[in-house]
Amino acid sequence: MSEMMEHELAVRDLDVGGAEGALDARLYKASVDGKRDVLIVFFHGGGFVDGSLECSDGFLRRLAEASGYPVVLSSTYTLAPVKPFPAAVEDAHAVLMWAKKNKSKLGWTGKRLVVAGIEAGANLAAVCGLMARDRGAPQLAGQILIMPMLDPGLSTCSMREMPSCAEEAKLVNECAAAYRGYLPHPADRSHPYASPLQSSRLKNLPPALILSTEDDPLRDEAEAYGNKLIQAGVPTTVRRLSAARLQQPNARNECACQADVLSEIANFIAGLDREDIPAGC
Repeated sequence: MSEMMEHELAVRDLDVGGAEGALDARLYKASVDGKRDVLIVFFHGGGFVDGSLECSDGFLRRLAEASGYPVVLSSTYTLAPVKPFPAAVEDAHAVLMWAKKNKSKLGWTGKRLVVAGIEAGANLAAVCGLMARDRGAPQLAGQILIMPMLDPGLSTCSMREMPSCAEEAKLVNECAAAYRGYLPHPADRSHPYASPLQSSRLKNLPPALILSTEDDPLRDEAEAYGNKLIQAGVPTTVRRLSAARLQQPNARNECACQADVLSEIANFIAGLDREDIPAGC
């Protein structure tokens, strides 16, 4: 276990409970008095086949210092090369249950639990909303989906239209390869816990913030999911951000560090305190 201080931010490595054992995690907490009312449980990207706590470390440091100083818990999960679907989503749900039971250890009051993720991690966050509803626990106050992977069929216009140059085609090919690793059995690709976009049961889910970017092949599926949530009566905010040069290394996480992203998240979290969250905007 390690601990360090940076700009009044405490960062601590710890173990959390996954579906089949301990998982590596990292806790980010601003140095302010008392326990915090909001805990954000975050899952990293990497196309289900790669990624680690380090991927989103810079973004999460900034997030923990913004948005009213929430506690942020970043957790790993079982990657597809070790065990494919549904291992990752079972881990993600188990981490949420562990966090609810270990409030004191995390410095959190237990009042509001928000699940979040980026890319593949955002898929897990969206699925956790479905699983928590279906299994009756834990109660989630919100979900934050940043450039989410939601459609294993790769069927959206933004996905099909991207391969106009070698760099854009590479992004699409990476998505296809990721899903082949995560969902080796074709029948799993229609399961709502693998493909939230295809789910026909989206009522009674936690309020959502969905962020996409202009040049992202994942853009249309993110926005389509947001529209489906709105139609199901789920309070949902959908935002399309400016292009983010996603061909660059760690570009999605760098994009998430932008001030407008942090502002959207801060506004969303502040809105969770209100009972009059709009059903869409």
